[in-house]
Amino acid sequence: MIAALARPGTSPLHRIAAAPKLAGLAIVATVLFFVDEPRLLAAAFAAALVVARSTGTRFAEIGRDLRGAAVVLAVLGLADWWLIDGPTAIAVVLRLAAIALFAHAVTMTTSTAELTEVLERIFGPAERLGLLDAARAALTVTLALRFVPLIVEEANAIREAQAARGLDASPLALAVPLMVRVIVRSEALADAIDARGFPPEGARRGAARHIPARPPSP
Repeated sequence: MIAALARPGTSPLHRIAAAPKLAGLAIVATVLFFVDEPRLLAAAFAAALVVARSTGTRFAEIGRDLRGAAVVLAVLGLADWWLIDGPTAIAVVLRLAAIALFAHAVTMTTSTAELTEVLERIFGPAERLGLLDAARAALTVTLALRFVPLIVEEANAIREAQAARGLDASPLALAVPLMVRVIVRSEALADAIDARGFPPEGARRGAARHIPARPPSP
């Protein structure tokens, strides 16, 4: 239903555990948000491109995977250029493009199981405080990440179908069927998860000990 984004390989990034990669990504993204010098951001973008390519993913594949992000960045860049100035627009685009490339490299080299396991550990303290179910929260975040390329594929399929019928490519004509498709897929995915009894019974009992029951309605 949802294809995994990770691709097998033997690159150095493939051999690094998921937790250090996610921590490194968080640190790099945080640092870049405090950098405004275009030359430094251009260097960060070049480094991110090298890292993404080092995973064994060809430039054409990287461009295809990040096509949706590129459109968003172009819109943001034009808006900043129009509303603020050119250097600010360049800095914003370079910063976000570098982060997107680093994130792409991490995604390509981290399996769904590894990502879910790390997120469960991250959400563990919140579960112990009774704020959430770590297993379900980790699965939700993982599936949200996996849904991004699926939504892009659905949008492209709708555009192609509308173009073949000679229909106007308006935002509304795209948004409505796209929303319907995403909702249908989400419901099917939720049914599949429930049918497989996730999370396991033991995990549900453990979460029940930490999450207080809701008081009865008056």
